[in-house]
Amino acid sequence: MEFKRSSGVLLHISSLPSRGGIGDLGPAAHEFLAFLAAAGQHVWQVLPLNPTGYGNSPYAGSSAFAGNPLLVSLEFLRDWGWIEEERILELDGEPDGEAGGAGGHVNFDRVVERKLPLLYEAAENFLDRGPSEPALAEGWAGFEEYCRTNATWLDDYALYAVLRSRFGTGAWLEWPEPLRKREPEALAEAIAEEEREVARERALQFAFYEQWRRLREAAAENSIRMLGDMAIFVNMDSADVWVHPELFELDEERRPVRIAGVPPDYFSETGQRWGNPLYRWDALAESGYGWWIERMRRAVSVYDIVRLDHFRGFEAYWSIPVEDETAVNGEWVKGPGIELFRALEATLGPLPLVAEDLGMITAEVDALRLELGMPGMKVLQFGFSDKGAHIHLPQHYAPATVAYTGTHDNDTTKGWWETTGATERSALETLLGPLRTVDGASPVWPLIRAAQGSVAQVAVVPAQDLLELGSEARMNTPAVPAGNWSWRAPEGSWTAELAARLAALAEVTDRDNDPLGTRETGVEPEAQ
Repeated sequence: MEFKRSSGVLLHISSLPSRGGIGDLGPAAHEFLAFLAAAGQHVWQVLPLNPTGYGNSPYAGSSAFAGNPLLVSLEFLRDWGWIEEERILELDGEPDGEAGGAGGHVNFDRVVERKLPLLYEAAENFLDRGPSEPALAEGWAGFEEYCRTNATWLDDYALYAVLRSRFGTGAWLEWPEPLRKREPEALAEAIAEEEREVARERALQFAFYEQWRRLREAAAENSIRMLGDMAIFVNMDSADVWVHPELFELDEERRPVRIAGVPPDYFSETGQRWGNPLYRWDALAESGYGWWIERMRRAVSVYDIVRLDHFRGFEAYWSIPVEDETAVNGEWVKGPGIELFRALEATLGPLPLVAEDLGMITAEVDALRLELGMPGMKVLQFGFSDKGAHIHLPQHYAPATVAYTGTHDNDTTKGWWETTGATERSALETLLGPLRTVDGASPVWPLIRAAQGSVAQVAVVPAQDLLELGSEARMNTPAVPAGNWSWRAPEGSWTAELAARLAALAEVTDRDNDPLGTRETGVEPEAQ
């Protein structure tokens, strides 16, 4: 799909300086939208919005369909009448980042301990009073409709989330066998026993997507599009694998046989052993790719544009024996290729997709992307090491490109510059000129200008680069299992001066455009 010339910012919801120890869909999100509008930006890119699993990674979600309840704004729930002001004031002592610094960091355990009980309390208030209180009548009608239209995934996810809490683990393989194997009597008994808790999970999912819908509508009013990330694989510890084991490479006990990852690369000498179960693409093909169609239907109802993470896995994926401790001994196995995407298009029509085509990309992967008409990605930080990496420099860009200074998997540009070698520094200054005068010794804004001035249809800058922050603000270090995903922007980051600087750049590089060329909001999240 071709996009209009535009630009935007990569900032995950959890990185906002909201109340309660974690960024959410409340006032801070709408304040950031106002900044984007003033800055002439028309793309807000977020990471996957799913509930997170082990390591708090949004790429290891416990559902491919659900939203992360920790991102629900208590302030908006207060405004809806779900919870009283004095209850949420208890969170005012939680650290939310320090103005003028590198920002705060999410303490996920603390958020679960402090914020989640209040979210449950709000959901229970709504369940108790929603059917009878006139002030909640509209919300209750919306909730009932949401439950009806999303029942195909919502009911299973809600029960999974409750059982996950009951047994103290997302590892459903360790649950009692009748529940692990989804025996009908055991499921019926669990639903009856946990009816209240299951309803509470449904209510929080409704709250999440209602708040997301309102944020997306506010974005559309300023022709700002939500670019969302879809991980190709799902987590083993997820409702998806629990409900649909027949679609994954599992043994008779429903344990994975081979798992996903990537071979040794730029990020790791032993590769990356992600641990996700691999799809049984033969079974998916026999079913007409029904599960994938529903997953994509959900994605394009939630986002305006969808970035397919690890696109190369659709052409061929790295298959690792589950018993191996590293990814070294994996092998490439052919994926579904064009057949999957033709099935998606036949049901859903043209899709607004971007291919994350970084890493070991072959001619076959390029051919698949080009046949599908998807823009690929380029990352400026990668472009300065040697001639082979120069494909990431602007002289090699095709218009069908989304250009980045760096991504969530890279160090910040400032952090990269402070740790990179003499070869990269020399190459950068040769291309962009000596780093002095107004930019000091930093390459951050020269690289932002290089991305924005390129022929790429869309240029995206991580928020950390806009704020010129160092490695302390890095979001993720691949192949490092702990300490990621927690960075939060400082209070007061989105200044009028920064907006004016970015707006001037958008104007002179002709990027002050809606990438979709329309102000329509598309399919509403709950109307799928």
